[in-house]
Amino acid sequence: MNDEYAIICVDDEEMVLIALRQQIEDAMGEECIVEMATSAEEALEVIAELVAEDGCNLIMIVSDWLMPGMKGDQFLIEAHKLYPTIEKVLLSGQANDDAIENAKENANLKAFIHKPWDSEELIDLIKATVIKKSKKNKL
Repeated sequence: MNDEYAIICVDDEEMVLIALRQQIEDAMGEECIVEMATSAEEALEVIAELVAEDGCNLIMIVSDWLMPGMKGDQFLIEAHKLYPTIEKVLLSGQANDDAIENAKENANLKAFIHKPWDSEELIDLIKATVIKKSKKNKL
């Protein structure tokens, strides 16, 4: 098992992905690698590659809700079925209450963050997850 922690950010807007990557890398340094995907389908492929082939310790998915193809809540549910231990965060300015509740109930949603997001809130979630996962790995 690789010692690196990985986070995947999923959004159909490339500028959002760039901003997320920059904020996470600035805060976490080399402690986390950040992968990006522009659709749910691409994200599922990237996750499978990270986990199965690269042996990365994928700790979090940060996903938009309103994307072409599969919506964020459905994507997080699919990801949860395959990878139940990965923390899931929905980051959206347009997700409705039903979608958020669906993700909470069926994907064990850790948090919902409104766009435009508070980077401190997101980074605090990531740091807490890294601490939780590193304690679990030491047991």
